[in-house]
Amino acid sequence: MATVTEHDVAQQRPTTTTPWWPAALAGVLAALAALAGGELVAALVAGARSPVTSIGTVVIDLAPPALKDAAVEVLGTADKPVLIGTVLAVLLAAAAVTGILAVRRGWAGVAGVTLLGVIAFAAGLADAAVSGVAAILPSVAATAVGIAALWVLIRAVRGWVDPADDAGRRMFLRTAAVVAGATAVAGGLGRFLISQAEAATAPSTATLPRADDPLPALPADASLQVDGITPLVTPNEEFYRIDTALRIPTVGAEDWTLQITGMVDNPFELTFGQLQRYDIVEADVTLACVSNEIGGNLVGNARWRGVRLTDVLSDAQVRPGADQLVGRAVDGFTTGAPLDVVMDGRDALIAIGMNGEPLPRRHGFPARLVVPGLYGYVSATKWLVELELTTFDAFDAYWVPRGWAERAPIKTQSRIDVPRPLGTVAPGRVAVAGVAWAQTRGISKVEIQVDDGPWREARLSAEVSVDTWRQWVYEWDATPGRHDLRVRATDGTGETQTSERQPPRPDGATGRHGIVVTVSET
Repeated sequence: MATVTEHDVAQQRPTTTTPWWPAALAGVLAALAALAGGELVAALVAGARSPVTSIGTVVIDLAPPALKDAAVEVLGTADKPVLIGTVLAVLLAAAAVTGILAVRRGWAGVAGVTLLGVIAFAAGLADAAVSGVAAILPSVAATAVGIAALWVLIRAVRGWVDPADDAGRRMFLRTAAVVAGATAVAGGLGRFLISQAEAATAPSTATLPRADDPLPALPADASLQVDGITPLVTPNEEFYRIDTALRIPTVGAEDWTLQITGMVDNPFELTFGQLQRYDIVEADVTLACVSNEIGGNLVGNARWRGVRLTDVLSDAQVRPGADQLVGRAVDGFTTGAPLDVVMDGRDALIAIGMNGEPLPRRHGFPARLVVPGLYGYVSATKWLVELELTTFDAFDAYWVPRGWAERAPIKTQSRIDVPRPLGTVAPGRVAVAGVAWAQTRGISKVEIQVDDGPWREARLSAEVSVDTWRQWVYEWDATPGRHDLRVRATDGTGETQTSERQPPRPDGATGRHGIVVTVSET
């Protein structure tokens, strides 16, 4: 009997006659199978996250600050879907190349999948939101599934040596279909299990307690009847979301606890029920993201319900010398607020409700921080699990080493909502309207300038509180032609919004919003 040598096997392997696309497809299908396997394991293991989520989270943490700023500026709240799409695109491209290499050298395919697995493994270990076995099992499972799927698919590709070989083609397509089907089932089951877990811990399963001293209904004259103006209260589903969480954390109210630690004489822990034993209060507060450009929409207003931060910190008995309150989220993100600001009497809350509903998951359920007058990156911790009393010398919160200021009071800002930029309006009386905010100081005046004319005072809506934005409107007698419109606000201290244009970094943008409109002849 003749002996089959490695040389004979090599001679039987496909050469230049082999189509390249089946090999590339094999690599892509193997990668998708690996992702589905990792997703399913992440769904089955408590506290685990899929490899794509862990890789994306590490990419966010390691990305240069300038790149993050550009992503928020260009993409806004779409930055996370774009990041996930980019990670997937790079992964699938690498998988396609791995498949092509694996047809000629099987070890190259195994090495390529293993390398991707090592990257996912390292990302899992670096992901602050997971720990222990949960950090590594999804990547291990994904690697094993990827190698197995690639081996099966590459065998089918090698059986299709001649492009004209219908039998080989059908065998490859059947194998590819089986792998794709199994991938769809595993991925679908993983997503189903994750959605079931999220539903079991949804905000709708929590009861929002009534406020002990509810705020009155918002006055009718706090909202101006102008088409296109930003509403006084931002609906929960429209409220901006800027954070570092690639996947919204799933935290159940029954499992949630809040630790108060650090420079306190009485460290303690609160369950969700124990938190509600404090007085429940309400506050109308406008929040703003430090990344908001002049005229941007990363700002929103809501009626928040929760407990006063001062009540909780009073029970902790803060030690002298502490000057920073660190809010720590379940995913490891941190903010650092000046303690004297938190304790100065403003409506700083541990919020559990938003606009009369339990806090939505995307906005921090079960609990988050709301501190009027501070940009969100130093104060508005979502998915809050710990309050640590410390000093600015001892600890830098997440964004500080990345080039942002330690202390970030919100600057006086105003925005034109209508007319729309570069829009066309009819001549005659035109409503120029928008919103202005200067939390903790309030808005005392808003003025409009048309072209290089004098500043004209706009009409303000009634003030709800100094922590809430105000709507404004100016009735403009528009004449045909192209016109520049600018707005400026004056806060309650008498300080007028500066005209000096500065970018958001390091502590918030400055400047005045302006738009160009065209007034038609008729």
